[in-house]
Amino acid sequence: MKIYLLAAALLAMATPALAADLPLKAAKAPAPFDPWDIAFGGAVMNDYVFRGITQSNHQPSVTAYFEPRYNVNKDLQLYVGTSSESISFANHAAAEVDIYGGIRPTFGAFALDFGIWGYLYPGGRCADNTLTGGIPGGNVCPVSTDTVFLANGNVMKKDVSFFEVYGKGNYTVNDNWQFGINEYYTPNFLNSGAWGNYASITGKYTAPATTFGNSGVGMYVSGEVGRQWLGTSDSFYGVLPNFPNGIPYASYDTWNIGIGFTYKVFTLDIRYSDTDLSKGNCNAFTSAFNASGNTSVTAINPGGAGSNWCGAAGIARLSVDLTAMSNLK
Repeated sequence: MKIYLLAAALLAMATPALAADLPLKAAKAPAPFDPWDIAFGGAVMNDYVFRGITQSNHQPSVTAYFEPRYNVNKDLQLYVGTSSESISFANHAAAEVDIYGGIRPTFGAFALDFGIWGYLYPGGRCADNTLTGGIPGGNVCPVSTDTVFLANGNVMKKDVSFFEVYGKGNYTVNDNWQFGINEYYTPNFLNSGAWGNYASITGKYTAPATTFGNSGVGMYVSGEVGRQWLGTSDSFYGVLPNFPNGIPYASYDTWNIGIGFTYKVFTLDIRYSDTDLSKGNCNAFTSAFNASGNTSVTAINPGGAGSNWCGAAGIARLSVDLTAMSNLK
């Protein structure tokens, strides 16, 4: 009996010491850092407008994108991606397919983005303004039943694919305000032979999260002011009498402003867009298949057909945007 009492006493003395060495609650192991992520989504819109110019003849368009990302660390991201949009071009190309990639470093409130963007337009056919023996072609395109005939005098290459290099910067002032700058350059805009340079400044105000109470609805107002500089085309687009070897495209200013509403992964953006391009210079640049009339005469548009593809437009866009790390776990 004495032995058992002695053992019980020793155990009672040891237990508090052992308990003091054990944590009250087991600590969770830190979550492993997963550098990979994927962003994807899509949108429907009543008009696909790119730098102030409709790409869909002011008709509805759909788009989708897929963007794998690799986070080297919390301040450096590498990415590649692809997107597609429905369009309506004079050469009968009906889709734009974009392939892009780049790097996104951040430095505190500064977020930068550098990369290259390729614009592909599959399915295009050469568009001519001449009929030879009743068959399209003979001026700048082959005489073929596959050639598109444009009665308004315009022409367009079969392949208008091109690429741009770009740099973007964004500064977050606080939870409500952001400002940015953008710069894009290509040696051959729309495969026309003309170089292109686009620069813009942007601003965005995001309303406080409590603006609509606890509904989960967010709101923002944003705008952009930019300028597209353009060089001289090759002889395919040359016009008589002044520019048979290529036309000096008119550079132009563009701007847009809009309001957006967000709910979970959805965004409804309503926007006004415009440019200062005349209808004549717009026609010369876009080769619009529905340009009409003969009064919009300019040096590069001697035929006088005018296009509304570069004028004021109202754009409504409903989009859904997700990331694998945030929405699929």
